[in-house]
Amino acid sequence: MAEQADLRPLAFSELSIWGQDDAGAAFRAFLETCKPLAEGAAAQRLGVKPPEALVAICRKSLAEPISDSRAARAFFEAHFQPFEIRPRIGNGFLTAYFEPEIVASRERMAEFPVPVLRRPPDLVTFAQDEPRPPGIDQIYSAARLREGLFSAFPDRAAIRAGALAGQGLEIAWLRDEAELFIIQVQGSARLTFTDGTRARLTYAGRNGHPYTSIGRILAEQGEIPLPEMSLERLMGWLRADAARGRALMERNRSYIFFALEPMLDPARGPIGGAGVPLTTGRSLAVDRTLWPYGLPVWIEVSPLTPEGPRRPLDRLMIAQDTGSAILGPARGDFFMGSGAEAGQRAGLVRDSMRFVVFWPRGA
Repeated sequence: MAEQADLRPLAFSELSIWGQDDAGAAFRAFLETCKPLAEGAAAQRLGVKPPEALVAICRKSLAEPISDSRAARAFFEAHFQPFEIRPRIGNGFLTAYFEPEIVASRERMAEFPVPVLRRPPDLVTFAQDEPRPPGIDQIYSAARLREGLFSAFPDRAAIRAGALAGQGLEIAWLRDEAELFIIQVQGSARLTFTDGTRARLTYAGRNGHPYTSIGRILAEQGEIPLPEMSLERLMGWLRADAARGRALMERNRSYIFFALEPMLDPARGPIGGAGVPLTTGRSLAVDRTLWPYGLPVWIEVSPLTPEGPRRPLDRLMIAQDTGSAILGPARGDFFMGSGAEAGQRAGLVRDSMRFVVFWPRGA
């Protein structure tokens, strides 16, 4: 990472509102990730190995009674050293994501023609630094394995054209392809079925093709200026002309597969890459090839809001998730929560930010 960014040690007093932030809320999110870290459990999406010092801090956090924000703040100060991460090119950059709430059907119907697919049995996912088999380029994070032979997995266009048909992979049916696409970008969804039952879609893998931002393509083509880009504008564009929208979506060759899980606790967030439920306003997706899950990260940023003006979002986050587009030493994706309002807020966040990692003392 030294080739990508400079690291500058900071005092906690140099963080904007460190003394006013709710460190207790961050500590509770920290504990969620610490449980599997302390037990050595595998993450849902493998990332860099956490330093032993972080694991040791996690074990200590699980044993110490932290009752309020002041005690939580003291805990972070005692066990971590802040380092500001300054990219050699550009700045720290924050986007946001959410968990959509979607009406779906358990069976294919005229009103619900678009399938959500579970992970195919012949899909093999590679670790970031794992050598690829002969014939598979390093840019692919997954491949198809059949009868001992590897091949590139079908891309979005091929899957839509029926490359995976007849395997019984369908687990739910949606109203249109724009809904499926946005669920795949967000990585999860809450489904309310036509029979009144509810369930959750959780990430189960991807076809391994590189991710391409269709929002950026629209901005570069002058269709929607980047400052005006929002989830509503994007969805409206995709639905205005189905064929044109489909062609644009297919330029993102990456395709996400899901598992259908029962909605055990609606108050809990979806499962992130670390394998734990996400916490609204405290869970951050980071580049898993650079930063370990469980790492506290301080952010300073003032994004637009649905109310109009920009508002500070300075706070302590916990690295609990990752994403195909979340790449770089000071790149983050802020989990806004579930539902339409969270989606409206998330769609407005595209801002430079100050990115400060809390690195374990002694690591």
